[in-house]
Amino acid sequence: MADPKGFLTTGREVAETRPVAERVKDWNEVYVPGSLLPIISKQAGRCMDCGIPFCHNGCPLGNLIPEWNDYAYREDWAAASERLHATNNFPEFTGRLCPAPCESACVLGINQPAVTIKNVEVSIIDKAWDSNDVRPQAPERLSGKTVAVIGSGPAGLAAAQQLTRAGHTVVVYERADRIGGLLRYGIPEFKMEKVHINRRIEQMRAEGTKFRTEVEIGRDIDAAKLRRRYDAVVIAAGATVSRDLPVPGRELNGIHFAMEYLPLSNKVQEGDFVAPPITAEGKHVVVIGGGDTGADCVGTAHRQGAASVTQLEIMPRPGEERPSGQPWPTFPMLYKVTSAHEEGGERVYSVSTTHFEGDDEGNVQFLHLVEVEFVDGKLTQKPGTERKLPAQLVTLAMGFTGTDQENGLVQQFGLELDERGNVARDADFATNVDGVYVAGDAGRGQSLIVWAIAEGRSAARGVDRYLTGASELPAPIRPTDRALTV
Repeated sequence: MADPKGFLTTGREVAETRPVAERVKDWNEVYVPGSLLPIISKQAGRCMDCGIPFCHNGCPLGNLIPEWNDYAYREDWAAASERLHATNNFPEFTGRLCPAPCESACVLGINQPAVTIKNVEVSIIDKAWDSNDVRPQAPERLSGKTVAVIGSGPAGLAAAQQLTRAGHTVVVYERADRIGGLLRYGIPEFKMEKVHINRRIEQMRAEGTKFRTEVEIGRDIDAAKLRRRYDAVVIAAGATVSRDLPVPGRELNGIHFAMEYLPLSNKVQEGDFVAPPITAEGKHVVVIGGGDTGADCVGTAHRQGAASVTQLEIMPRPGEERPSGQPWPTFPMLYKVTSAHEEGGERVYSVSTTHFEGDDEGNVQFLHLVEVEFVDGKLTQKPGTERKLPAQLVTLAMGFTGTDQENGLVQQFGLELDERGNVARDADFATNVDGVYVAGDAGRGQSLIVWAIAEGRSAARGVDRYLTGASELPAPIRPTDRALTV
């Protein structure tokens, strides 16, 4: 146990954020550099080392949280890093981006503020990089087997790293011009600077993983030919088809999917553009969708100098306390204020867009909406509540509907889909096609980064067993286990 009295004597403290007026002028991460180090040892000491650590179940990766909390409390950072990496390939990603279902399952959280597990995690891995404790782990011998991984998001990268370390020759195919998937072009710099991706890629290259960018399987390379070229294939292409809003005026200029808007700002940070082709500068911006992607659009619009930012959500505003139907240790749907919301803008709940209005040149100028409420379990418009908002840039951040089926990948492989439109797979993450496996959002549907990494690791074990008849990689989670997902 870390500190036997830590949870009694130490209150919860979290990472300090930079002042809003300062951070909206740049794209650096919102947190004050080094603000965690003076407090993190005591924060780790709040862990009670429970007899039954429910945080393990709350985390899809099964992270050994009490163990690395104990090492962090004792400031044995090398040991803490080893325990952290035992279950998680990329803790610097999850430590910044995961909504921390582990904290919702923390036993201390029953009647006190939970342990700051996420902050401890990111402190351990940042310290490990600074201390050169994160090194390539090349395999001792090669198996002679080859594996293609389609997609370089967290699921694809996790699968590739695990399979490379198992001795297989792995090639990752990415249709974008840089490796990282939505980590690269969907997550703004102010949430995670891309240096964290870049150094992991260099680690993976040193281990033997090969990367090929600007290659789309299904268009540039026939999927069936790819299968014949490799001993196994892992599909980690994500759920990249954005949910649309088919209302009158949708065709107007200035209405874009979030994944058309967000990547351009990331490309500015990469040096591809001086200014983004789609910008919020001087415009009234409306973001449709109340989730994390919508919040990313809000923060991006602030930094681009929007005249105003309004975020719309069709569901009612969540409460600030656990709903009775979501008891501990489940992940509750609570009202959340992200760093982007701290920076300004308005959030409007229980509204639905009816249509868009444009000018004579075909540019969107207004968004018309109506309030909605649940009547007999169905969302129903409230008469007399119609109004319009100024909107010169609209971003659609309403989630994703599944894997891209227009590029030919699904058809060329001959993959079966499940009832939700995702690639069907069994308990070993194998599809109906021999030697083809699926991990992450492509098989699970839109989910969390921590689930993507967990599934990438599990699919890698299934592939390794397929190629060798056995596997020493960690036992998989089950694709039917949807506990604590959001």
